Amino acid sequence: MADIDARPEDAQNTDDRKTRLGRLSFRAWRRGFREADMVLGPFTDQVAPTLNDDELTELETLLDEEDQYLYAWIIEREPTPPEFDGLMIARIRAFMREHVAAEVAKGIG
Repeated sequence: MADIDARPEDAQNTDDRKTRLGRLSFRAWRRGFREADMVLGPFTDQVAPTLNDDELTELETLLDEEDQYLYAWIIEREPTPPEFDGLMIARIRAFMREHVAAEVAKGIG
């Protein structure tokens, strides 16, 4: 017997979005590369809920990349390949600069 979801479509979409954001947060915080975790985790927790579906897809695509490459692109140690050099990586870089500056101002670092 097929499961029938009788909730209104908006409730279904909200649940789907919460699940998606939860998965993104998990992936961002558990990269296996501490420096990447410390940028991508807070970014995903604070910024991802404000992103639209296309932007979330762009973030998911970035999170599919290997840590050492992604982090090198974020800190601009390596050139970002054209297919990833867009608004999302720019937003992550800007967030990192602000986030790190705020933590340093608190006396961390």
